[in-house]
Amino acid sequence: MVNIFIDQLGRKVKIKSNPKRIISLVPSITHLLYDLNLESEVVGITKFCIEPEHFLSTKKIIGGTKNPKIDSILALNPDLIIANKEENRIEDIITLESKVPVWVSDVKCMSDNLDFISKIGLCCNRESEAFHLIQKIQLGINDLKCNQSHSKRPSIVYLIWKNPYMSVGQNTFIHDMLELTGFKNTFINKLRYPVTSKDEIHKLNPDFIFLSSEPYPFKQSEFEEFKPFKTILVDGMAFSWFGSYVIKSFSYFGALNKQINPAL
Repeated sequence: MVNIFIDQLGRKVKIKSNPKRIISLVPSITHLLYDLNLESEVVGITKFCIEPEHFLSTKKIIGGTKNPKIDSILALNPDLIIANKEENRIEDIITLESKVPVWVSDVKCMSDNLDFISKIGLCCNRESEAFHLIQKIQLGINDLKCNQSHSKRPSIVYLIWKNPYMSVGQNTFIHDMLELTGFKNTFINKLRYPVTSKDEIHKLNPDFIFLSSEPYPFKQSEFEEFKPFKTILVDGMAFSWFGSYVIKSFSYFGALNKQINPAL
């Protein structure tokens, strides 16, 4: 039996009931599928799908997020591929969906994220598991908000790239996580991933500069470049991985808030 589901781009996707051969094209999607008790159904993942760790040795690696091996994917005879608008290339999605159902996520905020989890649970026959994950996330959000102890919201420049420096603006999951965690994104008036410079950062005069561990692997040795600002190396996965991974992120955010509060 084939059912019609609506993905987060508003497209109708025809998917077999209870898909048994699923391919994930994004690390955080792979993590969600595991948390939805779909380990046996996942047959292919990208080389960047590092959680759960054992998937790297038990699942077929089908390339990267930007350069998936189309032939390897089709050889696995999948009945569902789950992709992401931002992480995957539109040309790869178009090529794959001519052969296989491709459900595309588009997560820019926590509300989108809860919708994503719910819809994947629905099309993979894991509605109960999805419901419980959403409950955990909602509890985590409440706890995070209750435990914020800043007298003011610290202003943040969050850098994801170097040469050129790139930050995050509105309509990104990272921006929404910063705001949710109690921080003020200094690039709130910019969209997506604006290019910036040291001069602009100095003019913005943030309370803190966050150097993300991914996609550019900033290191503590680069702190000198940003003096006299307080600079912190932050876990990029915690801020950028959507899906059920945010449950892990909440404890990290709590610790980060405690680290920052005395420095204000």
